Amino acid sequence: MALRRVGPPTVGLAVCRYGTPSGGPAVQPVGRKRRPSSRVFVWGFSLTGALGLPSFVAPGGGKKPRKYQLTPYRLEAEDQISSAACGYGFTLLASSTRDVTKLWGMGLNRDSQLGFQRTQHSRHHSLHYVLEASPVLVPLKEPQSTRILQVSCGRAHSLVLTDREGDRGELFVWGKNVRGCLGIGKNDQYFPWRVSVPGRVVDVACGVDHMVALTKSVL
Repeated sequence: MALRRVGPPTVGLAVCRYGTPSGGPAVQPVGRKRRPSSRVFVWGFSLTGALGLPSFVAPGGGKKPRKYQLTPYRLEAEDQISSAACGYGFTLLASSTRDVTKLWGMGLNRDSQLGFQRTQHSRHHSLHYVLEASPVLVPLKEPQSTRILQVSCGRAHSLVLTDREGDRGELFVWGKNVRGCLGIGKNDQYFPWRVSVPGRVVDVACGVDHMVALTKSVL
């Protein structure tokens, strides 16, 4: 997915679907031939990377970071963004595309609320902060025929609802399992994990340390 600032002419950044030799998020210049219909606006506290604007956090050239964005700031996405959610210092964006990559995260990742984001120096350690939208891998059985319908975020955990994989919608959860908020027992979860709920899930939401799902009976 490509995101670029809207304003004076600049070169945007696109997140590739492939890793780099260093293992970090891959970026490349973005052209302007494609006219996406999605419009994403972000604002608020930027230093965790939750706004997906690396130039705000690390501007370079001796400039000071822009700590706050006080008004809505437009990003332009190549993919049609169908769902977005904010957690404590992090953001999830999802597309209804049938491409393999359909979920991106940015911001605070100390509890793997953005999944496993490999560092440049080790394949076994995850980044604590992700400054730009980077792919979050969801272990779908049929990734090209499954769509993400909704995303939701809590304080340090994340939730995704997909359309029917089999005969009903599927839930995936990950992050800090405070007070059992993930519904998978006691352990934290470092990448999206499937959770079974009776019935077909049609709506989901996260609170600070809990989740709720609305289902329709399969009977």
